[in-house]
Formats: sequence, structure tokens, C-alpha cells
Amino acid sequence: MREEDIHGVSTVRVRGWQAAYAGMVPQGYLDALTVAEDARLRRDMFERATDTVLNLVAEEDGTVVGWAALGPSREDDREPSDGELLALYAAPDRLGTGIGRALMRQTLTAARERSFQRLVLWVLAADTSARRFYERAGFLPDGGSSDWPVDGVAVPEVRYARDLAPPRPLR
Repeated sequence: MREEDIHGVSTVRVRGWQAAYAGMVPQGYLDALTVAEDARLRRDMFERATDTVLNLVAEEDGTVVGWAALGPSREDDREPSDGELLALYAAPDRLGTGIGRALMRQTLTAARERSFQRLVLWVLAADTSARRFYERAGFLPDGGSSDWPVDGVAVPEVRYARDLAPPRPLR
């Protein structure tokens, strides 16, 4: 990700949340999300960035249509060799076109290059579409769960994991 990609990444992220999480996350929270505020926060992170988190961008004709972020696992109970897929989004109007699969392939390659042995991610328990996508990519629920508090509502999340032994093709 380059600095000039920040607005596009924020657009994909905010529109992705608003489309994918409707009915799963309080609507007031989703309605309050703005591309401008997300871009401001993302720009601040970009300026402070180290190479700990890798941001990958998918573009078509110079327009950001997808984004993924990879870094070390943020959890205390994980091993140092555990990475975490922090984000993976395709623009809502580009779902089903292969952008997510391409970002997943690049993320898995980057995770191996960073010598991660295992990759974890968190997904909303109710997001069956995302869960199917991750399962097709070789991730499985590992028993971890958590409630994400959003505007006074507990939104259940589940943790998925995948070993990063030799690469396997995405289905």
C-alpha cells in the first residue's frame, strides 16, 4: 500500500463493512462510519508504520478494489511464529470476481516469506459468507471465540487458523 492508496483502501473498508455487516453489527455504528475518518486514521497509522504490518492492495485500472493486512498475531496465547490476517476486503461491487482469492494467495505467500508457521484470523460468527471463503482457503475454526462490544451490543467473533506448511491451491 502506498500513501496514495489510503483513500481507496478506506473506501473499500468502510463500504465493505456497511454491506457485509448489515444485520450483524448495530446499524447506527455502520451508518456512522465515514471514508474521511477512516482515511484520517489510516493515514496516521501509515505515517507511524513499521514493517510489522504488510498492507496489500488490489487495483483495477488504477482504482483500489481490495485490501489485505498481515502482521504478527496480536494475541498473548499465540506463538511468535503465528501471523494474523488482520483484514481482507474486496469492494462490495467486486465480490465473487477473484479479488479476494488473489489477495489471499498473496497474503499466504507473504506469511510464508515472513516465516510464519501458522496464520490466524477473526471473523464475525454470523458472517457465513466470509466463513465459507476462509474455509475454502484452508482455514478452520480453532475454538477461539470472543465478543466484540459495539454500541453496547456483544457481537460474537470466532477465530480461524491455518498451518502454513507447503502451499495448497485455493479451491
